This record gives sequence, C-alpha cells and structure tokens, in this order.
Amino acid sequence: MLEDLSHHILDIAENGVNAGADTIAVTFDDDGEFIHLTVRDNGRGMDEATAISVVDPFYTTRTERRVGLGLPFLKQLAELCGGVFLLSSALGKGTTVSASFNKKSVDTPPPGDIPSTLLTLLVGHGHISWKYVHKVGKREFLLDSDELKEALGGGNPFTDPALAVGVKEYIAENIGELYL
Repeated sequence: MLEDLSHHILDIAENGVNAGADTIAVTFDDDGEFIHLTVRDNGRGMDEATAISVVDPFYTTRTERRVGLGLPFLKQLAELCGGVFLLSSALGKGTTVSASFNKKSVDTPPPGDIPSTLLTLLVGHGHISWKYVHKVGKREFLLDSDELKEALGGGNPFTDPALAVGVKEYIAENIGELYL
C-alpha cells in the first residue's frame, strides 16, 4: 500500500508518463475540510471498458506483474476517508484522476514528501511539461517546469545536483509558506 499522498502522486504521474503524455498537471488542494488531489495528463487515454477495469486490483497492462494496485488503493482509501474517487479518460485525449479525503478521518494519509516526489518527476522525465499547483484555502503555489527550465538556462537543469537541491528547497519553502 502506498503510505502517503506523495506516493500516490508519483504512481499516477508515472501512469501518465507510460501513456505517452507530454503534459501532466497535478493539483493538491487543502481547503481545510478536505484534501483534493487531481492528476491530469494528455496521454493516450483509455476506452470506457479499460477506465472501469483499472480500479480492479487484478487488472494491469504491465507485463512484469499480474496486479495493478495503485488506483484501486487510491479509490478504496478516498472512499474509506469519506471522500470521492473519480477517473475520466478519453482515447487520444488523456486521463484525469481525482480523489478527495476528509481531513477528520483517522485514515486520511499525510501529504508526504511532495518536494522529493516532484523533483523525482522533474529529474526522471525532464521532457515532460509539469504543472503543479498546491492550494491552501485561497493561497496557492504554482510550479511550471517549462518556466523553471527557462529561468535556469534551458535543457534539463534538474539533472544538475546543485540545481536539483535548490529546486527541491524552493518547492518545500513555497509549500511551507502556504501553511503559515
């Protein structure tokens, strides 16, 4: 089972990468009562039957193992926490996965290390246009990988260890300030 929301973000984002997406947007919205998590990609998408099947733990498109547990666990966890799980997809257009969690539920997972998760995605998939929005109430932090790449000199600057550490600190600081 994935231990926190950052692990779910990583799992769903990797699904988008594997589906050929070149743009992936992640939104983490803490409205005080619920945490709403959304991951949207512009990958190949799924037909209706596949979109229904992917929440079955015994369904997977991977050949190296016979089960796919990320989305089924996320769905079960959201519902256990008094929230909602939604998956919408269209062939050739992409997929959107959304889950909400009531913060009063003892089963609501912690956010986890979101800065490390985002850095992992930036370093590992620098060719993808990443958008991350973290909202707390009416305040928000936006990370746009294309803007960040341009500000850092182009290419994939996230593979430079010194810049990667700085980017991670930048993300952590900006998310932290939302909670002050």
